[in-house]
Order: sequence, then C-alpha cells, then structure tokens
Amino acid sequence: MLECGMLERDKRALRRGSNILIKQLVVDELLIQSLQADDILTESMAETIMAEQTSQKRSWRLILLLPKRGPRAFSSFCSALRETEQQHLHDLLTQSPEKDGKDTPVERCVDSSLPFPTQEEIAAKRGRTHEAMEFSLDADSPINTPVLPCTPDFYLSHCHQSYKMNSSPRGLALVISNVTFDPCAAPDLDPRKGGEVDDEVLRKVFTELDYLVTVHRDLTAQDMRSCIENFCSQPDHRTVDSCVVCLLSHGVDGAIYGTDGQLLQLDWVFKSFDNAHCPLLQNKPKVFFIQACRGEEMDCGVEQIDGPVRTCSPCCEQLDAGREGQGDAQCRQRGDIGRPRIKLPQRSDMICGFASLKGTAAMRNTKRGSWFIQELNTTLRLQARDTHLSDIMVQVNRRIKEREGYAPGTAHHRCKEMSEFTSSLCKDLYLFPKYQPQY
Repeated sequence: MLECGMLERDKRALRRGSNILIKQLVVDELLIQSLQADDILTESMAETIMAEQTSQKRSWRLILLLPKRGPRAFSSFCSALRETEQQHLHDLLTQSPEKDGKDTPVERCVDSSLPFPTQEEIAAKRGRTHEAMEFSLDADSPINTPVLPCTPDFYLSHCHQSYKMNSSPRGLALVISNVTFDPCAAPDLDPRKGGEVDDEVLRKVFTELDYLVTVHRDLTAQDMRSCIENFCSQPDHRTVDSCVVCLLSHGVDGAIYGTDGQLLQLDWVFKSFDNAHCPLLQNKPKVFFIQACRGEEMDCGVEQIDGPVRTCSPCCEQLDAGREGQGDAQCRQRGDIGRPRIKLPQRSDMICGFASLKGTAAMRNTKRGSWFIQELNTTLRLQARDTHLSDIMVQVNRRIKEREGYAPGTAHHRCKEMSEFTSSLCKDLYLFPKYQPQY
C-alpha cells in the first residue's frame, strides 16, 4: 500500500514544470511500464492513461495522478524520464527553483479545458531517437508518437511461422487521396474536409514502418487506374517483402469516386494485384486500406438513459458518401443500382481493411481526419511491434465502436461506425517495425 501523497517539495517541482510537461512529455508504453514496475501505477491506471486520444491528454492524466501515488512517485517518474531519453524534462524537474519562485499552480492546468494551446515559439526538445520525430501538441491532431519497435526476442520467436518481412524498405506503399472534386463534372460530391490530414498521417506512419511511400491527391477515375497499373508494374516489387495500398475518397458499395465523379471498381483494384496480374508480388502480403463509404445507412445506436454526454461536435463529423444526406440516393437516380459488389476473391496473401460495413457510411472529422484512419494510425504505432495485422484490425474496430459521434444535421441521434476487414492471408503477418535481422 502506497503512503498517502507526494512530498511537498516534489509537488512544487511538478507544479513548476507542469506547463512544459503537458506540452513536451512523451507518455509511451516504455515510460508507463517503468512506472508500473515501481508499483507507482496500477494496470488499470496505465490503461486509462494510454486510452487518451492525444499526447497532451495522456500527459495531463499522468501529471494529475502522480501527486496521489506516494512519496516514491516523483523519483520513479524522474528515473522513467531518463530511461525514455527525456533528460531535458528530468533536468527541468530536478533543477533548483528560480529565486523569484512564482510557481505555476498545477490546478491551472488541471482545471483548464482541453485542448491545450500550442505555442509555436517554444521549441520542443526531443531526444527519443536519432531521427527527427514529430509529436502531437494539439487535441485536434492525430497521435504522432513514434512507432514502437519490435524486439529481437519477439522477431526470433515469430518469424518462422510468418511472412518474410525483413527487407529494407519493407515494401512500396501507394496512397491515393481524393479531397477536392470537380464542381462541374461531380457537382454532388462535396470536398472531403479533413482528407488531407489522412494522407499525411498514412505517409508518416508507413514511412516509420519502413515503407517507401508515394502519395497522389485528387485523381480522376482514369488517373487512379493508370496510377495503380504503374504501381503494380514497378520492378522494385521483386526485392521487397510486401506492399500497401490506401485509397481514400467518397464511395459506394464496391467502388470509389474519382474527382471527375466516375467510379473505380474495387474488384478491378484487387484483380490488379492478384498472382496472375502482379507476379512480382506472388507469395508476398498485399495490404489494402479503403477509406470510403459503402452506402449511406447510419447505425444510430440506442440512446442510454444514463449514457455519456456529447463528446464530439456534430459540425465536425461528416459522411464520406458524397453530399451530406444525399450521396447514395443520387447515385441510384443516375442508374447505379446494378453496380458490381465487392466479392471475396480467391486470391492469396491479401488483407483489406474497410472503414465501414457493407451498405453503411464512414465518418470523417473535418479537423482530425477519418475515424478509421485515426484509429488505424494509433493502433499501428502502439501495437504493430507485437501484434498480428488481423488482430490490429480487430482492435481498430473496437476503438471505432467505442467512439461517439452524431449524424450530420441530427444532433439528437448518436451514430456508430464499424470497420471491417477481409483476408486471404496464409501465414501470420507481423510488420516487425524497426527490426533488422543481423546476419
């Protein structure tokens, strides 16, 4: 049992540095595990902290908790800062207070409403790795904590039953993101506000996962076809171990829109990568992520008598079906009823994650990006080091189901979203981030 409370001098040190800590502290699994090993945090506390959506909120939650965790909490926290290469924050806490000693009360930070403002003039020091890393200082920004690395022990214990994933780069990645649509050719397709956040998030996370990423934005349906054909024929596929394809646009069931309002059938996309049409990728995992609606239906959930209050602003949440509340209906008027459905093809070594279930809409926040891409990014960064990709997709779906949003224009209706994935993988697929076998 921990003695009650932290020593007063240690509380004062935390109060002095609270503003900088909230902005600069990187609360990752290594830091949390260090505090757990010292019995400062319980497993439940650790889960609560890591469940927060942004870096600032995790820092805020931890700093709020530490003064209640006994007299050893401060020294253990300082040790954890050293272990996680945040020496500048360790020095901040352990230096002598300034003579004018105007402490900034921690209550000012605790009681203030999130998100915390970002002060661009304060340069955040980072000693996490030898490469430059970016971290989220804004609650409206996606999580950008570094991808956690795979350990040699995990690699050696799982590599034999898994796909070979030790080339550098791991593979080529293609991201096609349609954000702005031709108002003349596609008047019914609104701009996908927040879509520009998604493609940047994907570029960063797959670059950190050691993929060579190419991003194309705002392509017509024919340009998307040409881009995918060129990608499939790249000779570099011969020397790498996998590939990733991300398609982000408005969509219907079985197809996504080009900026000209024409549809690209997803079945053609998958066919382009099968063993017959892309022989350089035979027996190699091919990963697809589709951020688009597959219809217009909304799961509005069930109102809870004692349920939580609104957590998301309805004005920031949009559908990816096209024009809000009209997209799929107008497609039917144009004679799209007979469009092909996505099949579950007998093609090997493929896994595809969809942002929504068949026939339903996908949600997108106009500031933070799509729900599916947000949660995919977070889960890859935190879990890819020791989690099978299929299990990552299950976790993404769970995280999306735990969100709460509102159907556009109907603030009294809760809407839920569920992602889905299909797989024809024949081995375990681990990405083994940042691990290179020694020969």
